[in-house]
Amino acid sequence: MIPFFKSPVLELPLGQRVDIFGVLSAAGVALGAYLAAREARRYWPGNDEPLRGVVTWAVLFGLYGGHFMHLFAYHPELLSWRDPLLVLRFWEGLSSMGGVLGALLGIFVYFRRIREPISPYLDALALGAAPGWAVARVGCFLVHDHPGVLTTSPFAVNFPVLEYGGPRHDLGLYDAVALALIGVLLHVLKLYRPREGRLMGVLAVTYSAQRFFTDFLRASDLSFVDRRFFGLTPAQYVVAVLFAVGVWLLVRKAPEVKKEA
Repeated sequence: MIPFFKSPVLELPLGQRVDIFGVLSAAGVALGAYLAAREARRYWPGNDEPLRGVVTWAVLFGLYGGHFMHLFAYHPELLSWRDPLLVLRFWEGLSSMGGVLGALLGIFVYFRRIREPISPYLDALALGAAPGWAVARVGCFLVHDHPGVLTTSPFAVNFPVLEYGGPRHDLGLYDAVALALIGVLLHVLKLYRPREGRLMGVLAVTYSAQRFFTDFLRASDLSFVDRRFFGLTPAQYVVAVLFAVGVWLLVRKAPEVKKEA
């Protein structure tokens, strides 16, 4: 069983703080952006300029997408007319799936703005997104943002009995491991030069499938838990759509990726 621990927090002036989640989230974004640009140069389509320019758009849209989903889908009880500026303070609650949707929207808006087709860059984005997202999810695990149901599993985290009731699944850990393994799979598959968009399809299908089923392990007996709609979390509805998009990317007729000279 994994011991429970509290990660250090750096207190800053004006009541601000920096914790390991913020540090690893930033590191995950930086790693994902670097790997995506590198793969666009080395793997396909051979030009990384659009991916260097899209980072700011993806991050800003992702932050607010994550915050809006946290407020409006997971915890609408936090909304109040007495504090209307809460919707702008993205640092006060983020949803990873909302962040994904926001980042995707930012990427599409940016590519429309520069009038560049996004399809040739999907696989480079997938090759960067999986490992970068895995690093960010390690941050979720280290701050225990996503406690699951009580369990005696050897992979459980030994949460304090008084606060949490005892050992529980930690969904941040499961996501980090899954994304790391998916990242390895994508980098192996790229050696076979699958058709354009297939790697993004693999990422969408594999991550969505595991996330849909592991979300059933999320805690529902604590004071601050994810809202359910007809028995499913908001993320489960999102990944169902992403799964369908992934299947479409896998079966559509797409151009072949050119071999390196």
